[in-house]
Amino acid sequence: MQSRHRFAVALVFMALLVQAGCLRAAGDRREPAGRPLTVAAAANLQQAFTEIAAGFEASTGEKVVLTFGASGQLARQIENGAPVDVFASADVGYVDALLARGLMIPDTRVLYARGRIVLVANRAAAVEVRDLAALADPRIRKVAIANPAHAPYGAAAREALTRAGIWEKVEPKLVFGENIRQTLQFVQTGNAEAGIVSRSEAGVPEVVASPIDDRLYSPLNQAAAVVKGTPREGAARRFLQFVVGPEGQAVLEKYGYARPEEGAR
Repeated sequence: MQSRHRFAVALVFMALLVQAGCLRAAGDRREPAGRPLTVAAAANLQQAFTEIAAGFEASTGEKVVLTFGASGQLARQIENGAPVDVFASADVGYVDALLARGLMIPDTRVLYARGRIVLVANRAAAVEVRDLAALADPRIRKVAIANPAHAPYGAAAREALTRAGIWEKVEPKLVFGENIRQTLQFVQTGNAEAGIVSRSEAGVPEVVASPIDDRLYSPLNQAAAVVKGTPREGAARRFLQFVVGPEGQAVLEKYGYARPEEGAR
């Protein structure tokens, strides 16, 4: 069993190396020095990508400007012509939708991580919240999740609550964050006693985090790509190469991300 697991991990690692090689080959072009590289990334990536960008800057001398938000909102900004060079989504759907509209460079699409959701509760909550069933307790008056309409982690939270059989009991209590960071802030400040956020953002002192069975929601494979027409295509490719390379993957794993599932698209 262990040897099968090691083989699967090796296959995933090899796939990431292939992605990095393709990006490197196409990204070795010279381009005029210009504005900093602008990376639009899902809000759940704030800590990880801040660290990755610092490593990339130290390694290459390229200046990176990061902007964070809900994946759906960032995708709409790109559709409306926002000056973005790289888009890193919290799922594959928003990247693929932009690809279908001809707004991304097809051969730059990479799967760079698989996210996880966790249950968080304010430490001052009147009831201990260690599993999803506890959210139905009448003493829990507000439960925060990211807006499922444009935040993949919010959609995963809704799916987990539904599969756990408590969606109808919890739905009247829901408050929606615009993104995963705002959702966490609701719980941190006590405006919601509990919530569901990304594992990567849950390590703050005001909350207690508990795992959610990953069989309750679809895999949160996360994709990124270079925006078509960017004058910083070479630098953008090199940034994605860094993300899927050893340095970037080590940072993502540090913040609780797993490698994309074998064979995932």
